[in-house]
Parts: sequence; C-alpha cells; structure tokens
Amino acid sequence: MTPARLCAAVGVVALATLAAACAKPAPAPEPEAAVTTEVQAWRDKHEADYRRDWVTIAGLHFLHEGAQTAGSAKTNDVVLPASAPATVGRFVVEGASVRFEPAAGAPVDLKGTRVTAPVVLKDDSGSGADELVTGTVKIAVHVSGNRRSLRVWDPEGPLARGFKGFTWFPIQLDQRVTGRFIPDASPRTLQVTNTFGDLDTFTTQGVVEFTLNGQTLRLRPFTTRPKRFYFVFKDASSGTETYAAARFLYADLKDDGTAVLDFNQAYNPPCAFNPYTTCPIPLPENRLPVKVLAGERAYPDQVELPAS
Repeated sequence: MTPARLCAAVGVVALATLAAACAKPAPAPEPEAAVTTEVQAWRDKHEADYRRDWVTIAGLHFLHEGAQTAGSAKTNDVVLPASAPATVGRFVVEGASVRFEPAAGAPVDLKGTRVTAPVVLKDDSGSGADELVTGTVKIAVHVSGNRRSLRVWDPEGPLARGFKGFTWFPIQLDQRVTGRFIPDASPRTLQVTNTFGDLDTFTTQGVVEFTLNGQTLRLRPFTTRPKRFYFVFKDASSGTETYAAARFLYADLKDDGTAVLDFNQAYNPPCAFNPYTTCPIPLPENRLPVKVLAGERAYPDQVELPAS
C-alpha cells in the first residue's frame, strides 16, 4: 500500500472511530423492578396525602356579599358538621375579602391561637389558606372562579368514614413514555371551566408529544411552577374503566426538552369521590382517542355534585 493510500485508510478509520465516540448511545430501558418500586412509592404517598387532604372534606358553602352566620345549629346560614359548636361566629364578604368575626367564647383557633377578634382570612388562591380549627373541624376560604366559599373538613364525618379507597391498574412499563416538549411562541393564560361551572385561570407554555399504544399523541399541560407540568386529560376509557370527567398527571420538564409521562401515576381528581371539590375540565385537545388503562381506576360510586 502506498503511503498516500495508507494515510487515507488511517483517516477513514479515525473518522469512523470519532463518529462512534460522538454518537449518543440509545438510552437503556429502565429496569422493571426500579420502575415498579418508584411507582408504588408514589402511589403510597398519594393515597396518604389524599386521605388526609381530600377524603375528609365535608362541605363546600358558597358565600354571598355581606355577613352569614356559621355553626352546627340548623338556624345558621352555613351549617357546619354536628361536632362543631352551635355557633362559631359569622363570615363577612366584602368584594374579594372574607373576614371572620368570632362569637363570644367560641373555641375557634387560627395557627394555634384562639381567635377573639375579627380577622381577614387568606384564601387558597395563593401559597396557602388560613385554616380555622374548632375541635376536629377545619374551615378555609376556597376560591372558585370569582366566587368565595368555605371549605370544611371533618375526619369523623360520613364521607370520610364511607370512603371506599383507591384501586389501580397493574404497573406497566410500556405506560411510561418519554415525550418531547413543543413550546408555544410565548406563555399564555387560559380560562378553564371547573366542575362547578366557574372559570379558573391556568398558565400554559406548549404541548408534549409522545407515543403511546402505537399512536403519536399530544397533551397540553398547565405549568404550575417552572419546569413542572400538570396534565388534565380524558381518554377512550373515561366513563367506563376510568373516571368519566378527567384524570390528573404530573411530569417534570428536563433540560433536554423532554418529559417522562408515567401513566401508571395518572390519578383521579378528588371530585371522583367527593362532591365538595372543584376540579378543572379537560381542554378539548386533551381528550385522547386511545384507552389509557393505566394508573387509577374509576371510583366504585357515582358522585353527584351538590347544587351550588
């Protein structure tokens, strides 16, 4: 071989070696045991959180402008669970503000301190609502659209005692997919109808495209904080194997523009089992044409919303 040909051959080999070194290897499939452990840990935490925060909700009372009395006595405008005092005081609405005025001697605490004077309550539209506590009953101001209401918790109430639990599809590795985030030109806000007919505001920044059950699909998430996606979706199983209105799913946006959508972690909103919760309705583009038989199954009872 001539020196020129030898140099050319060496160059070809070097380029091939360099190309092989630079090429990204295909990601190794996740071990099934690791995925199962992760998903089961998530489900265990989810069930504990939901039993504490959502199963125990015992009432949702929409407020009107002006004053309304509250207590367990039937003569009150807002009737609280029987374990609450007959009268706790009154709630006064002035525009977007809700003020609690305690009745004399009422055993109502806020942040561990007895409430003895009127106090304006922080609602749940921000980082956290003020919670009034009397015995085992808890009360907070909930915002639904432009309306204010009192959300009431009672861990000893009939809804909490009658809760029928959570049922899940088996954990399946093929229901955990990696999607590609396709950003919009700029972030925007959407007015989304909830189960009480009010409009809640969410921020969205784009869609996530992924392949599931052999089909290329897209879902539009809401952004709850930077790089945190909140999906509200329906699929072809909604109303039969899964909850009719919607299911929820969270995912994180990675630095490479991808997000792992693990439908084993798709779960029912609280309105699936509790009529006193307000849940967003899926956007039309978030109604998938395939069955997603993963995550949480339908709750065994049909929950009817109370008159609002």
